Amino acid sequence: MAVVTSAQENSIRLYAEQNRERLVQIIADLVRIPSENTPPKGKELECQVYAAELLNACGWDAKLYGLDEVPGLQEHPLFWPGRCYHNRPNVGARRTGAGGGRSLVLSGHMDTVPAGAQPWTGSPFSGEVVGNRLYGRGSNDMKGGVATNLFVAEAIARLGIELKGELIVESVVDEEFGGVNGTLAGRLAGYSGDAAIISEPSFLRICAGQRGGRVAFITLTAAAGGVLTDGAFPAGVSEQLRHFLNRLPEFAAERRRTAPNHPLYAHHRDPVPVTVTKMFTGPWGMKEPMTVPESCKIELYWQAMPGETQQDIEQEFFDWLEQVVCTAPHLFPERPQVEFPIRWLPGSSIERDSPLVTELAACARDVIGSEPPVVGIEGPCDMYVFHQVTKTPAVLWGAKGGNTHNADEYLDIDSVVHAAQTLLCFVCRWCGMVS
Repeated sequence: MAVVTSAQENSIRLYAEQNRERLVQIIADLVRIPSENTPPKGKELECQVYAAELLNACGWDAKLYGLDEVPGLQEHPLFWPGRCYHNRPNVGARRTGAGGGRSLVLSGHMDTVPAGAQPWTGSPFSGEVVGNRLYGRGSNDMKGGVATNLFVAEAIARLGIELKGELIVESVVDEEFGGVNGTLAGRLAGYSGDAAIISEPSFLRICAGQRGGRVAFITLTAAAGGVLTDGAFPAGVSEQLRHFLNRLPEFAAERRRTAPNHPLYAHHRDPVPVTVTKMFTGPWGMKEPMTVPESCKIELYWQAMPGETQQDIEQEFFDWLEQVVCTAPHLFPERPQVEFPIRWLPGSSIERDSPLVTELAACARDVIGSEPPVVGIEGPCDMYVFHQVTKTPAVLWGAKGGNTHNADEYLDIDSVVHAAQTLLCFVCRWCGMVS
């Protein structure tokens, strides 16, 4: 780790504290510009232009580049087809170092999940500050993190800091819904360094690992009928659904039995959860006739540990589903149909004693005053692309928040200031400062 004097670090921390309103402003600006990802399309363009203009205004060399311009992207084994990238550019910016230091990438994704149909207390795109919280879609996941990276870039320029190693700041598109092509494009476009920090909301923990994840759409189908009949009352799909849900804990138990123990998830009671995230049988309300549903769509979501393979877990799933059908063949005149709407996201991790982890932990301890937990984050993300494609050590580091992917999503403002102070100090230590 490069030596940064106490006086230098004090001025860096003081800058972040004195300019907290500037950080909040950047976050609110981004939240107020919708950038929802609605596969296969997305609306990240306006936010990406904002990011590029901010970076260029403080002397960075920021470029907007289309994913279709990146050589080899569509041929890469990790590329997920079927997405549209018209007016969905990545942002990549470099600040060339003076030499003799390590390079670093600060990465984040600009897309958010949709605002959704659940009722919000206010506008999903208000960016409203109430007490210590900033509300809005993407405030926590992860415009707070992208804004932190932009704030750090601006701070380095305003403080006149000259780094020895190169610093890269990027904002990618299409991370949500298992997109990841934007993150892959950044690697293939050459925005790489000796290490990377992805500013996801890690709750001021250093997350050196990510879970894997898989989404399955399962359709149950049965003969139905009207509610008046001279024979047996039609059961429709309800008995299938009951049987399916009663057997689901068996798949969850098998996942827990076969998943390897991983030290970054040793504190979790259920490191590989299996859960139903949506169920749908048909239109709802008094404008619809009362009838017995003949089909049910189920969204099933399961997670995986670093080191597990897609093939092994899917074999577990299909073996379990076969048992579900075979134990009640009379309920299944048609076999359940299974689709995988988004890519398999593998678990991935780096060692907790790697220099990136230990040096970031030391910096966080000095800034916050306590030892940051080193754990794995509770879901999938795009970090594995850094680990697999460029073999770059990468971790997640960011603020606290809540209601992520839900109505009334919010970001904890004090924590994002701490995250920014830590990140700014770490950049100077890792890359090195020219005296």
